[in-house]
Formats: sequence, structure tokens, C-alpha cells
Amino acid sequence: MTDIYITGTGLFTPAQGVSNEELVEAYNQYANTFNEEHAAEIEQGTVAAVPLSSAEFIEKASGIKHRYTMHKDGMLDPARMRPRFEATNEGDEPEAVTMGLAAAKQALDNAGLEPQDIDLIVVACTNHQRAYPSIAVEIQHKLGCTGYAYDMGIACSSATFGLINAFIALKAGTAKRALMINPEFVTPQVDLTSRDSHFIFGDVATAVVLEPATALSEPKGFKVLNTKQFTRFSDNIRCDGNYTDHCQDDLPAARPYFKQEGRKVFKELLPLVTEFIEGQLRDNELAATDLKRMWLHQANINMNLFAAKKLLGRLPEPEEAPIVLDEYANTASSGSVIAFHLHNQDLASGDKGLICSFGAGYSIGSLLVEKV
Repeated sequence: MTDIYITGTGLFTPAQGVSNEELVEAYNQYANTFNEEHAAEIEQGTVAAVPLSSAEFIEKASGIKHRYTMHKDGMLDPARMRPRFEATNEGDEPEAVTMGLAAAKQALDNAGLEPQDIDLIVVACTNHQRAYPSIAVEIQHKLGCTGYAYDMGIACSSATFGLINAFIALKAGTAKRALMINPEFVTPQVDLTSRDSHFIFGDVATAVVLEPATALSEPKGFKVLNTKQFTRFSDNIRCDGNYTDHCQDDLPAARPYFKQEGRKVFKELLPLVTEFIEGQLRDNELAATDLKRMWLHQANINMNLFAAKKLLGRLPEPEEAPIVLDEYANTASSGSVIAFHLHNQDLASGDKGLICSFGAGYSIGSLLVEKV
């Protein structure tokens, strides 16, 4: 069967950014107002006080210093605490399409291709802004690609699972060239009134072009050596909001938001991740020290350092496991692809690396690659 190559990547970064300091100022104003308005109930113990936050707390807990957002307006309003933007109706272009198109065009340019060269589009993301018609099919139409397109998702492993789906299609010969697009419009899912999660997510979109050797005059980019996937059910990271909510009465106000049991996730998921990667390396007769770079999921700096240290037997050098969440925050499934896009140009022919993401499910997706 033919070899498959990653020949281009793209990254769309929203124009607006929010620093920790801006976020904390708005959150603390909200917290102080809430606590003042409910002082009597708080004193009686019938209402819990809202704790204050700080930029230092956020950075220590997560490594995040900043995030990008499609809609900053409203996020920093203590009386609102959610982004303000118009709903998309028939004829409107949703943010996921706008973001995905921008990343896709850059990836195509990077690969030296035209839209008509692509006959498979996979839009893989955590949050699906619209159930149907498919975001992927709208992007396919607006780019001018042929073939077929579909949406898919498995939370924070969506991008790597999407890449693997495209890889499998090319291996099977059901597509000639594939484009995985990963628009993560996630800031609307953040509960900006929660100290433990108000800082976590940022918006971004990535895109990756995959081509079989048969479509190339000569190999280029990164050869995909191996792919691996894993899932095991856990509801420690979840969102309960869904299309049936309008049928229910008196649902909790926090229902649409992301929530997690952070300590349980750290304790349960990270051993699965390190065992998974060790197994993939072992199956390919490699050790972690044979990897020039690990482009890991960007949820939390402490998780990344823990995983890299467990694999290498020491703390990684910055270039061995690059971090992007300080600037981009947690971008759901996009983090490992952002890291790959921004930190692969210095690799030499024959250098090997690992693109790995993990998250809710639990789910883990990984691609072992080699620079041509």
C-alpha cells in the first residue's frame, strides 16, 4: 500500500486576544458583586461565595497566559460574562466555516495545491456549531473542492482522529488527496463565572493536507509512519447540553458549559497516555529518545511535562515538547496541530516526531511521523 505524507499545514488565529489580567479583572468584579448581593445567604451558609481568581493562579495551574477569541465583546463585561455575537441563520456563515476556510487556504498554499486537487475534506472538532447541513460540506462548496466531505468529532482527540480517518481513506484509495480541517470555536462553551474553568479555552483553527506517494512527483513534508487510536469511557470531562434541552424544564444554568473533574483526569488519563505512547513506540521498535519532537495535546502544561518526563526519564528540553498553550490556551483538539505547524521547520531529513492528542472519552489519537 502507498505511503502517506503530510504536505501542508495551516493555522488561523483570531484577531482578538484576551490576557489573563483582563479575564481576571472582569471575573473578580463579577465575584465581588455576586458576593455583595448574596452576603446574607453566604453568611448563613445557604449560598457559596464565589472565590477570587488571579493571573498568577491561572498560570501556575495551567501554563496559560493568553487566549484568542472570535468575539471578545461581552466576555469582559461583569454583568454578562459571555461573548456577544449574532446567531447564524439560513444564509449566514457560521464562525466554524469562516475559521476553517482561512486555515484550509493556508494549508493548501503551504502544500502547493489548488482546492480542486482535494477530493476529501474531514472537519474534525470538539464543538459542532451546527448539526446540519455539514460544516465540512459548506467548506467544500466554498473552497470549490470535489469528492466528499463530512464532520466528525471525539472531543479533544478530534484533530488526530480526523487525520487518521483521512490517512485511512488515502490508504484505501477512496480519496486521492485529503484535507483535515479543525475549527475550534470553543470560547462560547466556557463558564466565565467559574474560577476553575473561566480561563481555559481559546478559539483557533488548523488544517492539514495529506497526500499519497502516488500523487507526488517526489516525497515531501512528513511521512506518516504509524497511527494509533484508543478510547475508554469516562465522564470526568463532559458537556451535557444538547438539542433536546428545549424539551426540558428547569435545567441547570451551567448545563451547556464544559466541566471536568481535573484531579481525576490527571490521575486516570495521563497513565493511559504514557502507556499508549510507549506501546506505539515499542511496536515501531523505537524509544522516546528516538523522537526529535513530541507535539503533544495542549490542555495543561503540567500534564505535558508529566507525560514527557515519564517517557524520556527526565524533563524535556523546550524544543523536544514545544508548548503553545501559553499564547493560545487550551484550544480543545487543535493544540497538538498548532504545535506541529509552528515547530517543525527546523527538523532534518530522517527526524522523527509524534503528534498526539488526548481528552474526553477518554480518547487518545497519535501519528508517528518522519521528516522527508
